[in-house]
Amino acid sequence: MKNLVLFLMATLTSCMQNQKNETSSISFKKGSFGYDLHFLKTHHKDLLVLEDDQSGAQIIVLPAYQGRVMTSTVDGNEGTSFGWVNHELIASGKPSEHISPFGGEERFWLGPEGGQFSIYFKKGVDFTFDNWFVPKEIDTESFKLTSVSKKEANFEKEMLLENYSGNQFDLKVNRNIKLLDKASIEKILDFTLPNTSKVVGFKSENIVTNQGKTKWDKNSGMLSIWILSMLNADEKTTVAIPYKQGDDAILGKIVTDDYFGKVPGERLKINEGLLLFKADSKYRAKIGVSPKRALPLVASYDALHGVLTFASFTLPKNQLDYVNSMWEIQEKPFEGDAINAYNDGLNQGKQLGKFYEIESSSPAAELAPGESIEHSHSTIHIKGSHHDLNKISLKLLGVGIDAIKI
Repeated sequence: MKNLVLFLMATLTSCMQNQKNETSSISFKKGSFGYDLHFLKTHHKDLLVLEDDQSGAQIIVLPAYQGRVMTSTVDGNEGTSFGWVNHELIASGKPSEHISPFGGEERFWLGPEGGQFSIYFKKGVDFTFDNWFVPKEIDTESFKLTSVSKKEANFEKEMLLENYSGNQFDLKVNRNIKLLDKASIEKILDFTLPNTSKVVGFKSENIVTNQGKTKWDKNSGMLSIWILSMLNADEKTTVAIPYKQGDDAILGKIVTDDYFGKVPGERLKINEGLLLFKADSKYRAKIGVSPKRALPLVASYDALHGVLTFASFTLPKNQLDYVNSMWEIQEKPFEGDAINAYNDGLNQGKQLGKFYEIESSSPAAELAPGESIEHSHSTIHIKGSHHDLNKISLKLLGVGIDAIKI
């Protein structure tokens, strides 16, 4: 009897403690890091949190979603959650047919999306949404966690893919995620951040290896590493893309603005050396910048929350062959963009969510058997006063923070 009483008391204590923890976890308001952390823990027991105890910087990484960085914060659990998370889809537990847009502020994909070498369309079909499918290997399948520490997680995945022309790719992906300290962030930006600002940054190192017996080339098609960031959109968010100025005859057009039909002028401004693209999730649009015009930096400014975001990535010199993702048979399949930005909106009466994307790509991977290509991408969020963000913007973008508006 005594043992039974002790057991019941222990069970009651445990239930009360669990109830307390549950109440504590769900007390965070929607939009906070703590809210997303609790939600994602509920649905993914393998969730990883990389954190810096001193600064409060944290990121959430999910092996189940290809080692995806779901979200980050500069202020611990109470802080703003920067990544867009599709709570409804994740809670349903049901992947979607064409794409499972789980969200996440940095995910691994492969290009090209369209054209005769696409891996998103089966051989011979029309380039329409009904025929477009994200390969399950980069959509719903997990990546194997090979090692993890307080500030780093490493993943691996083997894939066998086929492109629109019927050629196969036997490959291995290695993906390494690192939470960056302030010194590393300042080195990437080449700028000393004000002490009054708060920052979180992380870097992904992505390696693709040809494990097959044939070379990837322009005849059979080549893949590229494609990194995409889904970030929360609002009325006062603008993407800013610096670009190389110069003669169109030498560098080509400044921007590709017709992926989903031409972007209206009120949503895209071409200023001297800087593109501005509205990121309010109210109009579906996409733009791109070629490797001849691209610089290894993209920014966005959320004026509503006082957050300046930077993406810094690998942009090899003198490499101009980038895959073309236009949904058509292409005359120039290796004259694609190195940088893209996407704003979600209604498409055939539906919308994926209130997010925008910043995207970077590697060159097309011309790989002999056993050879590899690597593409690194760093994401940095800086929260601070108008004065602090203005200093940073002037230094890194050449304009004051109030100029990043559209």
